[in-house]
Parts: sequence; structure tokens; C-alpha cells
Amino acid sequence: MTTAAPITAHDLARSFGDIVAVDGVSLSVSEGEIFGFLGPNGAGKSTTVRMLTTLLRPTAGSARVAGFDVVADAASVRRRIGVALQDAAIDPLMTGRELVRLQAVLHGIPTEAGETRGRELLERVGLTDAADRLVGTYSGGMRRRLDLALSLIHEPSVLFLDEPTTGLDPMSRITLWDEVRRLNEEFGTTVFLTTQYLEEADALCGRIAIIDGGRIVREGEPSRLKADVGEPTLRVEVDHDAVDRARTALAEFGEARPSRQGVVAIGLVGGATRMAAAVRALDTASVEVKHMELHAPSLDDVFAEATGRRLEGAESGAAEDGVGDPVVT
Repeated sequence: MTTAAPITAHDLARSFGDIVAVDGVSLSVSEGEIFGFLGPNGAGKSTTVRMLTTLLRPTAGSARVAGFDVVADAASVRRRIGVALQDAAIDPLMTGRELVRLQAVLHGIPTEAGETRGRELLERVGLTDAADRLVGTYSGGMRRRLDLALSLIHEPSVLFLDEPTTGLDPMSRITLWDEVRRLNEEFGTTVFLTTQYLEEADALCGRIAIIDGGRIVREGEPSRLKADVGEPTLRVEVDHDAVDRARTALAEFGEARPSRQGVVAIGLVGGATRMAAAVRALDTASVEVKHMELHAPSLDDVFAEATGRRLEGAESGAAEDGVGDPVVT
């Protein structure tokens, strides 16, 4: 007997008046999987999560979570899922321990069991020493970790994390990543993670779906999606008045790829072995190169190949976090 997937959606849609936020999303998430939902701001990520977690009623289509229909059996869905939303409100005048106790009561967990579970969760997310401090004194990373603990108090089989690391410093983000991995590995928790950070999806997720304009444009394992892009991307930064000359000089080395203003990008056929020839071609065309990088295919390249543009902030994010292992000249 096969076990039903813990998350499924078929032609899920949501409109707000004339605005179509989600336009026919279909997906299936396997038990014990960390599934990434990747896309820019406004792509429909959070709206999809709100429908899957029963906070928004779909305009069309259907979805089942933890075996229950999100509309017909909303109460059953809520009892079986954990949710940590990007804009979750946490009372700053309560302590972390008080909030965990309150969450246990709301889920009908007996007092003694709730106390034990609360202590374990606070320790797990590294907040034992801060448990009796007012949440208003917590840093952003500490609040996100507390929100994660609150979402786990009733031991859900499915956990929804909506952009959990937005606005966090790099160390806080890595700490939260480690905790998500532990939850998945130790308890088999199915995780549905929305993010706009390429490195986050790459680091955590076994499969991803890329959403843009309310529709899924690519889906699969990150490694397979990147391999499908093909050649590495050569990015060359030049003066604005030299962009056309640079494009012409590099045209013979590979197909053009989307890039930000002032940067010419191509899929460099032959990879690093053709770098020297590309540099010579630019020199012959009297193009002064400010900066040059060769990147192995990334999820940003997957997004660009699917949509014709780069994911918002992808290049700056990659530079800050060292993603892509560029060859720089």
C-alpha cells in the first residue's frame, strides 16, 4: 500500500480582484522531504503557503496536506502542521518560556508534557539561557528560532517555513539551516520551505520548484536543474559605452545570458579552457575589462534560463556568501 504524499496541489489558484497571485500551481511533496519553493518577491510564494496552511481559501484548484483537504478539512490540517510565517507576530512583552507554554496550552497538550516538550525545544534552538527574558530583547535571529520552536510544540508531521531567514545575518541563517536539517534527519519531518535565497535552496532542499508570476517555471533536483543549463556563465563587467563591442567580441564563444546593466554574460562553451581566448578577443576589440568571473551553473542561471532575467539580488547575494566558486580575473 502506498502512502499519500503529505503535500499535494492541483491547479491551485488565488486572485485578489483582477490580480492573479497564484495561477494554476500543481506540485507534490514526498514524505520526509525538504522541498524548496524559490522565487522573487511577489512571485506567489507566500500566497501559496497561506492556501496550503488554510489561511487563505483558493480561488480555484485543490490541495491536500497531511492527508486532508485544505478547504473541507481545514481544522484537521491545522492540527497536523507547524507554520512559521515571515510576518509572524510574537508578543514582545512575554518571555520565550511563557510563549512556549501558551502554545502548548492552545494545542491542548497536558501541562507536564508541555513543560517537558518546551524545555527540549528551547534547548534545541539554543534559547535556554534566554528563555526567561522578554522577547522584546531578542535579536532577529533569536525571534526566528523561537518562532520555529513554537511551530514544533505539537510535533507536526509537516512544517511550513515561509522565508525563515529573511533579514538575518549570515551566522543566524546558518544556525537556522542546521536546525532545519536536524529536524528533518532526526524526526523525518516534511519541510516546505519558501525562499528567495539561492544558496538556501541549494544547501537545504532535495527538490525545488521555481515560481514566477504565479506559475511554476521549473521543478526538480537542484543538481539536475543546474546541469540542464549547460555551460558555465562568463560575466564581464565593462564601461557602458563598451557593452556593444564586448557583446560582439564574445558572441562566438557562447549564447548570451541575462545580466545586470554594464555586465555582458554568455554561456562559455568549453568553460575555463576558453577563458584566455575570450580575453584576447576583448583585447582585440579594445574593450577594457573591469571585472571578469566564470561561474559554474547556478540556480540563478536556472531562473534566468526559465524567465529571461536574473533573480532579484542574486548576484549581490552570491558575492556576499561565496556561492558559485567563481574564477576571477
